[in-house]
Amino acid sequence: MANLDPIFGIHADAMNVQRRRMEVLSANIANADTPGFQARDVDFAAALSSAAKGATSGTTAGAAMRTLSTDPRHIPLTLNNIGGVNDGSQLAYRVASQPSVDGNTVDVQVEQAKFADAALHYQASLQFADGRIRGLMTAITGQ
Repeated sequence: MANLDPIFGIHADAMNVQRRRMEVLSANIANADTPGFQARDVDFAAALSSAAKGATSGTTAGAAMRTLSTDPRHIPLTLNNIGGVNDGSQLAYRVASQPSVDGNTVDVQVEQAKFADAALHYQASLQFADGRIRGLMTAITGQ
């Protein structure tokens, strides 16, 4: 598979991170009534900078994702398994603004606002990628 980073820039990695962030936030919302559940969120800046470092080093995991490791001998940590066993510092626990008696730290309104923010950023990156594709199609067809 061809490397499309020069065409889309950082937006391809940004969409992957925002997609994963929306998955984590939706899991938080789904567990709003689970006693003892700790709300988590993707540290977008850290994940994106790690993805950018992986892009400059040329290290890839599979065809679509960059590794988030510092040495090729390390077990690869990709944006696909941020929430998995090897999540490193990519997922952070959220500090509750109003702690509950049962230990649940999910505030549904905060989670919904953060989900809307992530969806907005995802859509912006998607529109940028769409514009790049349309520009390339125009250049190819000459219309």
